Amino acid sequence: MLTFRETILAALHARLSALPATALRGDVLPERVPAEGLLILRDGEPGEPEVTLSPLRYHYQHRAEIEAVVQGAARETAFDALTASIGTALAADRTLSGLCDWVEAEAPRPVDLPVEGAASLKAAVIPVVLHYSTADPLG
Repeated sequence: MLTFRETILAALHARLSALPATALRGDVLPERVPAEGLLILRDGEPGEPEVTLSPLRYHYQHRAEIEAVVQGAARETAFDALTASIGTALAADRTLSGLCDWVEAEAPRPVDLPVEGAASLKAAVIPVVLHYSTADPLG
């Protein structure tokens, strides 16, 4: 049985998997970046919850991260298209089918990474804040 947190992260990964880029979860950067780009979802940190009593609820602002990576001659355009597609996918359902109260991405901070003997990578970590509540911090 999956925990509520894992169910939310799996739903976010499924949303990213619907994009043209290859979407992985918690993996290391592979040797080759697919032509359409690569997304790696990192579980991130749930942070300290706000707690309400009667009924007992833990309210999280969980910060997951999406690593977005493109490679090739047109990497500026490809990176822009990839990050825009992430924004569109998240905006299409801000609650991940009712699992979250709200999902929002923060702006990426792109960097160019040189690769010896190959085209440079353009990459960024995109923080995604998942607002949700649960009755059990371990459930």
